[in-house]
Amino acid sequence: MSVTTKWIDIEAADGTFGAYLAIPHTGKGPGIVLIQEIFGVNEHIRAVAEQYAADGYVVLAPDLFWRSGHRIELGYDEAGWKRAMELRQAVDVAKAESDIALTVAALKEQPGLDGKLAVIGYCFGGLLAYLAAANGQVDAAIAYYGGGIQNQLQRADDIKVPLLMHFGGADSHISMETVQSIAERFENNEDVEVHIYPGAEHGFNCSHRSSYHQRAAAEAHGNSLTFLSDNL
Repeated sequence: MSVTTKWIDIEAADGTFGAYLAIPHTGKGPGIVLIQEIFGVNEHIRAVAEQYAADGYVVLAPDLFWRSGHRIELGYDEAGWKRAMELRQAVDVAKAESDIALTVAALKEQPGLDGKLAVIGYCFGGLLAYLAAANGQVDAAIAYYGGGIQNQLQRADDIKVPLLMHFGGADSHISMETVQSIAERFENNEDVEVHIYPGAEHGFNCSHRSSYHQRAAAEAHGNSLTFLSDNL
């Protein structure tokens, strides 16, 4: 009943990057491109990939920091945060969007892909998931505490696929005013859902962080599974 995991290589115009592949025990299922936080495809992101594979999805998580160093993994201590912020600043968002498009194409080539394809992203990855939806790269998108979405609301009308956004009610990085501005921009779009989890901080889904909020993480995962089932 265990999932199968391995790293695969994806060719880009300026080099090769890795992506962590998790396959359900059935060997097939709908697809998920899983987009990292600013801490790389670390133990937490790999665990999330394996969790969704256990739920029946073929999951591929690209290493988006590869131009600064392959398979960078960071923790959540002071040194990890410092390096994560440096790496985030070094990322060219347009190139990251291109890497995600290549990851989508690579996932579509997996023999186990059976059905449609969604993207799920966390923090910076949440913004990239939103942009992937706006770019028409996927059939559905989920953004967990996507920092910077409020600065990309001019792309809102480009989103033609179902979108689910999760925010913590006590997020010290994304204010409730910001969340409200995002929700208001999509209030007339029936395919967009915004969920707020009371008392949850930024990064509430990550059990490796002090901000982990078990109830919010469980509720968000359940909401995400329902959303994926409805749309894939």
